[in-house]
Amino acid sequence: MEKLNWSSFDRGVFLLNALGIVRDPKTGMILIGRRENDPHIKQLSWTFPGGRPAYDKDLEFYLKHEIKIKTGLDVDVNGVVFAKTYPENRNFLAIYYDCEVTGGTAKAGEKFVEVKWIRPTEVRRYFTTSLHPVLLAHLTSMEGARE
Repeated sequence: MEKLNWSSFDRGVFLLNALGIVRDPKTGMILIGRRENDPHIKQLSWTFPGGRPAYDKDLEFYLKHEIKIKTGLDVDVNGVVFAKTYPENRNFLAIYYDCEVTGGTAKAGEKFVEVKWIRPTEVRRYFTTSLHPVLLAHLTSMEGARE
């Protein structure tokens, strides 16, 4: 694939991050990971697992792969929840997916120094970057949801 000269675009081109809201169906808890010294968003500490996809497969394939290498968990991807750009860096477009754990053991992997299970409504206690009201409403709707 030919490389694009991103600097020649004045709009409509973003760095894409696919992120998983990873829920344990047995407990209703969600998994977050802590990063240190993020090179793109300085304020970033706790975040949902995921990453930037490559071009040769679909987004869900890469999301599952990124979640596995960053958390040790296998997941099913159940669909898109929300998409947004960050006020902290408008060059980034994040697509949030609803994911459910199917196997593995949670552990900090690539780029995470720690992972933690929390209640969906606890994200404000941990996240140091902006949380959109639509995303917060989705997390609130997840509270208490179990098998």
